[in-house]
Amino acid sequence: MAPKTVSIDYQTTRVLPEPDIFIHCSQGTRIPAHAAVLASVSPVLENFIDRPRKHRSSEKIIQIHGVPCDAVIAFVGFLYSSRCTEEVMDKYGMHLLALSHVYLVPQLKQRCIKGLTQRLTTENVVDVLQLARLCDAPDLHLRCMKLLTYNFKAVEATEGWKFLVKHDPWLELDILRFIDEHETRKKKSRRYRMEQGLYGELSEAMECLEHICSEGCTHVGPYDAEVKRERRPCGRFSTCEGLQVLIRHFAMCEKRMGGGCVRCKRMWQLFRLHSYVCHQTDSSCKVPFCRQFQLKMQEEKRKDDAKWKLLARKVASAKVMSSLSLPKRKRDEEIRGTINNHGIRSFKLL
Repeated sequence: MAPKTVSIDYQTTRVLPEPDIFIHCSQGTRIPAHAAVLASVSPVLENFIDRPRKHRSSEKIIQIHGVPCDAVIAFVGFLYSSRCTEEVMDKYGMHLLALSHVYLVPQLKQRCIKGLTQRLTTENVVDVLQLARLCDAPDLHLRCMKLLTYNFKAVEATEGWKFLVKHDPWLELDILRFIDEHETRKKKSRRYRMEQGLYGELSEAMECLEHICSEGCTHVGPYDAEVKRERRPCGRFSTCEGLQVLIRHFAMCEKRMGGGCVRCKRMWQLFRLHSYVCHQTDSSCKVPFCRQFQLKMQEEKRKDDAKWKLLARKVASAKVMSSLSLPKRKRDEEIRGTINNHGIRSFKLL
């Protein structure tokens, strides 16, 4: 049976000569084309065209099988016009990606990657993932893996996933490993954000402590300055109110000397942390016990000094990063949202 020749709209304004080559595709269909155009766009097709023929009078033919004829027509149309409609992408996007990869047409390949990325669903993601791996499309491969990770339960119920489990266990293993690594990264990121939030709270607490001890606030101030009772609640630091309550308790608690009060221990830890972050080496610092802690650090080398120094560095780093990343008012609002009504009571240093 003789091949059926189909007419094709080359979608170009150029005046073209008579076709001098034919592309044979599935179902005995052939597509007329021009060797010069095909060779200028695809180096693979150029090699086919330049290959010597057995008989010089024989017709130039390129065989493209394994994909629908309409997909080959769309492929040839792109070689002439560099255009691909959304309707064609809907129908033959996966076939066009395979053709663009095999015949080295990078412009069409990028168009297909973008189009398939926009059309990813739980139903087709397994098929697109397998194709992306075969066609060396890392961006598309990553997007598929992410969609699989976030919608794994839905994908697991599809026929594509069931087929993959039966016939490609290595890819299944890669997917499960990616999901596991994603969960691990997410947990680490969550833990890091929580730690940075704590360091940010401690950093503000250190500033607030200096503010209270040097300037005075609504209820607590330095011994040589009178606190104005008519002041409104301090708006400079979100931790001021809670820290002042803690200082007042520390000053009047009867259990403090015996070491049996948890709130006093927290206040004592804040005083100690301040001594590690304080840069004043003389007695000019007005925060209580600052100089005493510094002298004690010089005289005694405690086993836990390294932990306190590390904590002090992280608190200082959090202060710098916070000041660089956000305006102060916005930073204050974010920190205020993470601290409970009693502020300092939520801290546990060691």
